[in-house]
Amino acid sequence: MLYDREAIKQVLPHREPFLLIDTIEAIQDKTIIGTKQVTGDEFWVPGHFPQEPVMPGVLICETIAQIGAFYVLSRPEYKGKIAYFGRMDKVRFKNKVVPGDLLRLEVTIGKMRGPVGFGEGKAYVGDKLCCSLEMTFAIGDADAGAKE
Repeated sequence: MLYDREAIKQVLPHREPFLLIDTIEAIQDKTIIGTKQVTGDEFWVPGHFPQEPVMPGVLICETIAQIGAFYVLSRPEYKGKIAYFGRMDKVRFKNKVVPGDLLRLEVTIGKMRGPVGFGEGKAYVGDKLCCSLEMTFAIGDADAGAKE
């Protein structure tokens, strides 16, 4: 493990209950790998679905995005910034993610054009692909949306 949850908080602005990643395992070239242990204590478990809890697909997508955001925001030129989701394309869900699963997330960052970037992400449980997507994101100032 390269970074634990506390170290991740030094880079990402997300906090509980919406900080969804637990570890960063590897960073190589433009690819980053991280994990999320689905414990069953998450805020969505009681309601999605009570008889058979399944991690909502949109939260899997957000978890992938947080891994990508960590990669970008850990670069010196983006320190203290926020990565905003701009778009998701070609989202595919292949297998369920349930309490007890260890979600492995892989993101490859593509081109950056100014403050806008592109990436591809995948989420796995073991060797089973659970979700894949393409994403567009924008880097902005942390105080840009603050209200007085």
